[in-house]
Amino acid sequence: MGDTIEISFDELGLKKPLDKMTAKELRQLAMDKIPMITGASGMAKEELVAEIKQLFGLEDEDGKGVSPYKAQIGELKKQIKALREKKGDLETNKEREIMRRKINKLKKRTRRLAAAV
Repeated sequence: MGDTIEISFDELGLKKPLDKMTAKELRQLAMDKIPMITGASGMAKEELVAEIKQLFGLEDEDGKGVSPYKAQIGELKKQIKALREKKGDLETNKEREIMRRKINKLKKRTRRLAAAV
């Protein structure tokens, strides 16, 4: 029963980088193809990526990890959600259009912050 399964990182057949995969995809990968990782279904995305990289001896590219603007991005996303709720209550098309533009500006800002690592 103490057999260890040897698998190389290339044999996983990944179609995109680990950092770009969703938490759901990472959990499925860990459960299906990497039995050495236990408790994958309860791990967060960052934990899974770190565990997989440690297991295969991979290092972060350029020391990239979680965006230093993560808290700021989270706040902007909360604002976007609140604006979307308000948008449904607006009566005129002009008001909805103005709200849509505000939401789009905030979304662009979150993307720029995420890319500014």
